[in-house]
Amino acid sequence: MTNQMQRAAISIMSNIAEGYERGGNQELSQFLYIAKGSCGELRAQLYLAFDQGYVTQAKADELNNSLKRLSSMISNFISYLRESGMKGEKFKNSKTMSRV
Repeated sequence: MTNQMQRAAISIMSNIAEGYERGGNQELSQFLYIAKGSCGELRAQLYLAFDQGYVTQAKADELNNSLKRLSSMISNFISYLRESGMKGEKFKNSKTMSRV
């Protein structure tokens, strides 16, 4: 269970990063939805951990509230992206390209 919870937590951050690096807001939104799903998965696993006695009620409540807040922030970010006129980095018209 610990490994599965760690993978879900890592998935949240990783999907946000991957979506951002894709360079387009539509792709970022898609990966944000996946991150939001991983957040829900982690909350479900937290309930199981509490039911099995691995975490206290106080800790479960604290973590659950943090995950709800994170899920809400991801939702707000998705809404912002949809309402903004920006399309993302890869759609910028740049006459100069930076060299690596």
